[in-house]
Amino acid sequence: MTTSNPATGNPPASTLPALQLYTVREQLAADRKGVLDQVAAFGYGAVEPFDILNDPIGLAADLAAAGLAVCSVHASPAGEQAGPVAAAARTLGADTVIVPYLPPDRFAGHDGVRAVAAELNGMAARLAIEGLRLGYHNHDHELALLPDGSPALEALAAELDPSVRLEVDTYWAAVGGQDVPALLGRLGERVGYLHVKDGPVTRDDPMTAVGQGRMQVAEILAAAPPAAWRVVELDWCATDMMTAVGDSLAWLAAQGLAQPVRPAAGG
Repeated sequence: MTTSNPATGNPPASTLPALQLYTVREQLAADRKGVLDQVAAFGYGAVEPFDILNDPIGLAADLAAAGLAVCSVHASPAGEQAGPVAAAARTLGADTVIVPYLPPDRFAGHDGVRAVAAELNGMAARLAIEGLRLGYHNHDHELALLPDGSPALEALAAELDPSVRLEVDTYWAAVGGQDVPALLGRLGERVGYLHVKDGPVTRDDPMTAVGQGRMQVAEILAAAPPAAWRVVELDWCATDMMTAVGDSLAWLAAQGLAQPVRPAAGG
């Protein structure tokens, strides 16, 4: 789903603007079909589901009805969960399962980072049997500096199997004190996904629609690998969330940073 068709010249699927569905978790709980239809109407072409063990068949049907692809899924394929997670990912049409979170104490030193890498490499090997890839998504604590002065996320990348992709959450990397374009430059092609978000770049304050905060969004996207998925996500927002979701893509499109799949409703 993430590669172009050389016979037809179609652009890579990763150029589709995508939305992490955690952004609209409250709205989905009330009206999943309606929310997905609205997300598509805004011009998003793909989504990144979470909580995928809860009704993957029904969600796949609703996504298909809305015309939305799946760029990846957030789930932890650890232990006995590996099989069910792989099955749900395949049902949803995803080729990559991204581990969304591991606790800060796992990244407190080099030994901890190596242990995390070993665990993730094991998950990746298990998923590979199912024809799937593994990814890892950061928060701010993975950007804490290790004793040698390197961010834990970079040390992790060095220990991971080359098949494991990074999903760099650009906002949390900035909260963690990183120059995000420079970080992306150092990580290079290991980055397969970006979480694009905006706000005051603080840990606890509400986020904003993309383009209305302090993030250097254009510079960040320019520093990322061209084939990396750009996935809009707002963890929480002081304004109406659905409005912010639509405004985020509208701003990205106005800046030439995204190409909506269809004109926004009413546009």
